[in-house]
Amino acid sequence: MDTRTSTNLTSTFLRLRPDSSIEQMPFDETFWPRLMSGKLGDFHREYLVTTSSFHEDWASWERHPNGDEIVCLLSGAVTFVFEREGGNEEVSLGRIGDFVFVPQGVWHTARTRVPTVMLFITAGEGTQGRPAVTTPAL
Repeated sequence: MDTRTSTNLTSTFLRLRPDSSIEQMPFDETFWPRLMSGKLGDFHREYLVTTSSFHEDWASWERHPNGDEIVCLLSGAVTFVFEREGGNEEVSLGRIGDFVFVPQGVWHTARTRVPTVMLFITAGEGTQGRPAVTTPAL
């Protein structure tokens, strides 16, 4: 990794490897399809560090069956929803630096109505997703 220049997590994601090395991964519109198809590797015992911006509820749920995830609020406000036996659990993040711990294997989604930026540190191996079911307006 070149330490003489600055990079930005909006355009370069990071792969944290088991040997404590770091790979910079340029982010563009092909990143997520390449990641999901396995073209970027399987992330066995590795973490992906990213930032993402949102201004509305996520359109899907996800879970990480092979490790935990940390999500930290950088700006805005968000409510994380965890699928639990007996009902959903909600955790709100409203101050810069607030974070939530997402346990391995727990389905989760996020809700927001304001522009929001979050930092993700994700055990990416085997990540699964499913569409969010929306409740019709009454």
